[in-house]
Amino acid sequence: MNSHPQNMTHWQERVDMAAAFRWTARLNMHEGVANHFSLAINDDGTRFLMNPNQMHFSRIKASDLIVVDANDPDTLTGPNAPDPTAWGLHGGIHRLVPHARCAMHVHSIFATVLASLKDSRLPPIDQNCCTFFNRYVIDDGYGGLAFESEGARCAALFSDPKQKVMIMGNHGVLVIGATVAETFNRMYYFERAAETYIRALQTGQPLRVLPDDIAEKTAQELESYPEQDIRHLAELRAVLDAEQADYAT
Repeated sequence: MNSHPQNMTHWQERVDMAAAFRWTARLNMHEGVANHFSLAINDDGTRFLMNPNQMHFSRIKASDLIVVDANDPDTLTGPNAPDPTAWGLHGGIHRLVPHARCAMHVHSIFATVLASLKDSRLPPIDQNCCTFFNRYVIDDGYGGLAFESEGARCAALFSDPKQKVMIMGNHGVLVIGATVAETFNRMYYFERAAETYIRALQTGQPLRVLPDDIAEKTAQELESYPEQDIRHLAELRAVLDAEQADYAT
């Protein structure tokens, strides 16, 4: 792996983030030069790494990530100022949701289709869907672009620490977690679960919905499954190391 620039801190976290951006682009879960991932780098979460404004996920490198201070509005006036909506949404999350060390927001197709339905609940129809049983919150109060007030409103919806996914009605999905690996893994499987559900609806056939106790049991078993998220990201990095190693520079 390439050595990192001398002035860069939190290098391992930067490389993990860059891998997550690159793989999200490969999965076509990106939104052109929009959408953002962030990772807190201080104790209270108010300083965080984030992708630069208007840079495509497919070419983001570890050294490209900017450091944003959620408590410094002047951040928006500098030469490397973040997207104002990223400041609003991710700044709000990192200021107000201390357990959200990492936040990933995308407009991936199936999660966004789910968010566009009048009933945006995700029933436990398969193992992936069970992962999120009683572990998401639905935002049904979309108020426009995620500037500061909208970001604060969204952050307030994460009132239950068990809920790690926000189905953002009329918008997309916001996933939080403790690490890059955990958060990316959760985002990946949420999109898979949403796709299964949407495709099942398209058949027009009755759904085989699991009972609540089995759905909860399965969710708990998946939560305690050893190192699945760490190994998932490690494998993606191994592929990138072989095919697109500049992500880690």
